[in-house]
Amino acid sequence: MSIATPVTRALFDDIMVPCFSPAPFVPVRGSGARVWDQENRMYIDFAAGVAVNALGHCHPALTAALEAQSQKLWHVSNWMTNEPALRLARRLVEHTFAERVFFCNSGAEANEAALKLARRYAHDTVGPQKTQVISMANSFHGRTLFTVTAGGQSKYSSGFGPVPGDITHVPYNDIAALQAAFEEHQDNVCAVILETVQGEGGVIPATEEFLHIARHLCSWHKAVLILDEIQTGMGRTGALFSYMSKGITPDILTSAKGIGGGFPLGAMLTTKEIARVFTPGMHGTTYGGNPLACAVGEAVFDAINTPGLLESVKTRYRLFMAGLKAVQQRRPFCKEIRGEGLLLGCELDGSLQGRALDVVAAAGKAGLLLLAAGPDVVRLVPPLNIAEEDIREGLARLETALSQLSAS
Repeated sequence: MSIATPVTRALFDDIMVPCFSPAPFVPVRGSGARVWDQENRMYIDFAAGVAVNALGHCHPALTAALEAQSQKLWHVSNWMTNEPALRLARRLVEHTFAERVFFCNSGAEANEAALKLARRYAHDTVGPQKTQVISMANSFHGRTLFTVTAGGQSKYSSGFGPVPGDITHVPYNDIAALQAAFEEHQDNVCAVILETVQGEGGVIPATEEFLHIARHLCSWHKAVLILDEIQTGMGRTGALFSYMSKGITPDILTSAKGIGGGFPLGAMLTTKEIARVFTPGMHGTTYGGNPLACAVGEAVFDAINTPGLLESVKTRYRLFMAGLKAVQQRRPFCKEIRGEGLLLGCELDGSLQGRALDVVAAAGKAGLLLLAAGPDVVRLVPPLNIAEEDIREGLARLETALSQLSAS
């Protein structure tokens, strides 16, 4: 194959491992909530790189931070620390429950670290028998073997066995099932891991009662509560982290996606007491805490953690809900619109049931970027600062896509 082969979507099938099935177009540039492809066609972005581009594409504060840091220091080994990592960690400690921070590159790595830390803490403080992890059915926590097993979707773990053991799944929001799992395993539960809103599982918010019971059971049984805020964190629900509006405090929290604003970055937050069991060499990462990533993370944090932006997420939520309901009245397509802040899901109805990917594809043809969350749910996770005109234009394009689907 010649290096002169055109760099188009067709090249993907020739040279890439087929873990993905990309859209037929190739984005080449973006600004805010707008993206342009190789043909200079503009798309409204309601996907934000799967809730990653929290401030949209090429936000000036982020590009400035990256450019400035690129002239100073790109990488050092984990035998040293660096200023951007320390500054970002200090921000996270000052503005959350956390006393200690571990940086990595992705949500999967953050959850892997959280699960390992939970087991090690139980091992050191109670004993080697305290290994049981309780997770939620239909959850998603990453693609490592440990996290894909903790996730409650067998389609992601089947065929990769043997998988890690001592992981129990209970129905999400089912208090009786959660209590029964604790009773079954008694004092051997080391952790409960859950999302405050299941993202990949269909954009389903946890009830506050369920979260409070989970917190109580963990405290009573000396287990740690791990909140996976990979999607819900960094302002996505209208709070800096979702737990802050729920009246509970986790023992461990994981963050990624939006925390880097598009630059690969993840973090695990925890307390001093729990963190002490991770001693040098017990866990690590080559790129975690990278100066470039953390410099961008600083800029992201400072832009998001303001009353103005967090309040505007709630305003935009109301705009989206009103707009989606208006589309639903004119062209019925879903049975329920749910979610929090700018993490929204439309559960498809009628002839569109099971056709979330068809809706996503039709939206792409209409110039709108959407996501699926399972076969029945279309997910919207736009930039937190998306302009009102882009909300209106994107919803108009959604209606166009629905019209085209009904006509086909």
